[in-house]
Amino acid sequence: MDRSFDALVDEAAAAPVDGWGFAWLDGRATEQRPSWGYQRLLGERLAAAGAALDLQTGGGEVLAGAGPENFPRTMAATEGWPPNAALATRRLHPLGAVLVASPADAPLPFADGAFDLVTSRHPASVDFPEIARVLAPGGSYFAQHVGGRTNVELSAFFLGPFPVPTAREHEVEAGLARAAGLEVVQCRNERLRLEFSDVGAVVWFLRKVVWTVPDFSVDRYRERLRALHERIEREGVFVSTMSRTLFEARKPAA
Repeated sequence: MDRSFDALVDEAAAAPVDGWGFAWLDGRATEQRPSWGYQRLLGERLAAAGAALDLQTGGGEVLAGAGPENFPRTMAATEGWPPNAALATRRLHPLGAVLVASPADAPLPFADGAFDLVTSRHPASVDFPEIARVLAPGGSYFAQHVGGRTNVELSAFFLGPFPVPTAREHEVEAGLARAAGLEVVQCRNERLRLEFSDVGAVVWFLRKVVWTVPDFSVDRYRERLRALHERIEREGVFVSTMSRTLFEARKPAA
């Protein structure tokens, strides 16, 4: 893109980041998709459920996209960030789903065994004991997780070398699910290519996906952003690596 560093950065810094959609990056970044097609599979799981809960639903985009015709008679979702909770309420209530504002790190505000299906796409944290508690016997947890070592290249560009956490490695998550009393049905991980075509796309992404560089701000990292802009100008793109895990676990039947 033949635009100045300042123009690209200022535009991205002012753009809204509410919800969990990434349409703002169209034409500016590309992400390889996992092979399994989570939203389609989610619709199939919802259609077979009697009561379902979607955790950390963001703005409700993914749940709504799975098709309200597939929603069970009891369909609830949680979201902890107030702007997203408001957006999800507006999107999901007309479709028959109830949005409950609940922080991601708080106990789930539902009774034991309330749902036969719990789902989530890209939860910031996964509390397997709480998921097991609200699942009915024989119920399932079905989710797509952000896997371990996601975007280490992008994080390291700004933070320098750092110890990479292992908590989101799929083998570790499978062990945590089993420790909570769940039976792991599948735990598939794929590593995928992410390309940024301009520095503004990186700024917007870091404002939205805040755990990539936790202390990110344009002012704090302006010189690193300038270096990144120059690198993209030379090389055409900045490449990072995503990790995605398709996770399914079942609570044993009584």
